[in-house]
Amino acid sequence: MNKGSFARTVTLARRNALEILRDPLSFAFLLGMPLLMEVLFYYLFHKMTAQFEMKYLAPGIVVFAQAFLALFSGILISTDRNTAFLTRLYVSRARASEFVLAYTLALLPITLLQSSLFFVVGGILDPSVWSVRMIPAVFVSLIPAVLFIGFGILIGSLCSERSVGGVASVVIAGQSVLSGMWFPTEGLDGGILTVMKILPFWNASDLVRGVALGEGGFDPAPLCIVLAYAAAIYAIGVVVFGRKMSAR
Repeated sequence: MNKGSFARTVTLARRNALEILRDPLSFAFLLGMPLLMEVLFYYLFHKMTAQFEMKYLAPGIVVFAQAFLALFSGILISTDRNTAFLTRLYVSRARASEFVLAYTLALLPITLLQSSLFFVVGGILDPSVWSVRMIPAVFVSLIPAVLFIGFGILIGSLCSERSVGGVASVVIAGQSVLSGMWFPTEGLDGGILTVMKILPFWNASDLVRGVALGEGGFDPAPLCIVLAYAAAIYAIGVVVFGRKMSAR
């Protein structure tokens, strides 16, 4: 990336960050709803099953909350596509990859805030969660966040404002149902478990949970799978976004 490309990306990222801050209700939803779920499910179920002990629940909530970035970024991009602002930028020297990177950079600070908040609250509710492993777990959570932002970029590039919510909800439902965060996976049929481990959702949760718990050493498989999906989604997103730019 040359200096001109870097400058354009930073300028676009700063603009996108300002747009996010202008919508405090959505920003509060990204933090408040998963936080409420973390506290509520812990108090209701942690004595009934180990699945809801905070050491497992907090990492799961971190990644579940990131799935909403697919909706958030999708709405941001689909809205921009219909504004005169983005139409003017299409005729500038900015490339599709710069637009996509700028949206990603603007959203990553939200991920750091989400992850830090959920781990800290988890530690307050259950002091056994406090560990030096929380710090690397927060930063590792940026990896699945990039995946979900990539989903949002692709969805926002393909869909209208009205349809973004419905399509992005599939990603959110996938993270909820196929990640194993709400139920133990040990008793599942082997075929179902294999499918879960091939898809990115289970691996995204397992990646952050593995770093946070530090049990059994580091397994590189979830990291490689999440990175592979993220790279594929971003490659497709850049192509689709570029075609939308050319069509203007």
